[in-house]
Amino acid sequence: MIYLDNAATSFPKPPCVAEAVVAALGSFGNPSRSAHAAALAAGRCVAALRQSFAEFFNCPHPERVVFTKNATEALNLAVASLRGHIVTSEMEHNSVLRPVHRRGGYTAVPVDGQGLYAAGDIAKACRKETVAVVLAHASNLTGNVAPVAEIGRFCRERGLIFIIDAAQTAGLAPLDMEALGADALCFTGHKSLYGPQGTGGLCLSERFTPEPLMVGGSGSRSFALTQPEALPDRLEAGTLAGHSLAGLAAGLGYVRHMGPETLWAEADRLARLFYRELENCDRVKLYGDYHAERRAPIVTLNLGDWPSEEVAARLADDHGIAVRAGAHCAPLLHRRFGTEKQGAVRFSFSHFNTEQEILTAAEAVKQLGAE
Repeated sequence: MIYLDNAATSFPKPPCVAEAVVAALGSFGNPSRSAHAAALAAGRCVAALRQSFAEFFNCPHPERVVFTKNATEALNLAVASLRGHIVTSEMEHNSVLRPVHRRGGYTAVPVDGQGLYAAGDIAKACRKETVAVVLAHASNLTGNVAPVAEIGRFCRERGLIFIIDAAQTAGLAPLDMEALGADALCFTGHKSLYGPQGTGGLCLSERFTPEPLMVGGSGSRSFALTQPEALPDRLEAGTLAGHSLAGLAAGLGYVRHMGPETLWAEADRLARLFYRELENCDRVKLYGDYHAERRAPIVTLNLGDWPSEEVAARLADDHGIAVRAGAHCAPLLHRRFGTEKQGAVRFSFSHFNTEQEILTAAEAVKQLGAE
């Protein structure tokens, strides 16, 4: 199998990730619930991982690193307690759009024909009653990277909460919360951090502490009927996924050892090679800006009027190539592109891919296009 679906979940994982999960299954108790050796081992792992993420994202304190099961939960947590008008964009994934829509009172800034918007467009959409801006760092459909640093500066000047969905860039891009002006950086563990599924979190600035989505056991202040105020207990009701977090710790260690820039550069090189092989092919329609200096390693296309699901099925069945087709949970972007019914075929790359795999995949697309 040629695996080109890394924007959905990374595969393969570094061997150290599986090794860490297996070791944890054989040694971990419940973190922060007991004082015996198994519980302490799990607690130390979680505490060390908080510290590692605080350093990796330049979060002000390890206690302000809150673990969730994915970026979607992190975004729901960050958005649910906002009170007032929110600005977002048509580039967003449903993990932003649905929480924002559920609480109401928002503006989705339009994008152009390539799926892009400018920082000034976000500024113009802000009103007197605007309290927050919620945006993806990079589109999961086009790979376009948003001008988050410029938007973050504007948000700080205006006193707005700035929430970043880093699902597609955490582990690839060097993300500095302070430099980006981010108040909540929401990430998932199973993509470019190479952790297991069911892991993720959000890092919080000292300017923003959301209300809990859930309340329950925390291992602290057990006689209080309300959730403890102190982080991370305030936002982590129930038992953490300790065994999976051990795998995420190994994934983060791998990323830090290799260097995010190195991993991004190699994945980007392969994505751009794939694009160059197909950019002049008849019937191939490409979506996004492929001349930007920075973009997520994603190439999304359609073949004439073929249903995207049929293209993906043929690639899998005839060529052993794994991609994703459909709407990609990005409804506003598909409406902008006019692909609500057709969807699109997404190829997403990692440094584990090889140049030969990319050339083979491009040739397979050409063959389908020639039919």
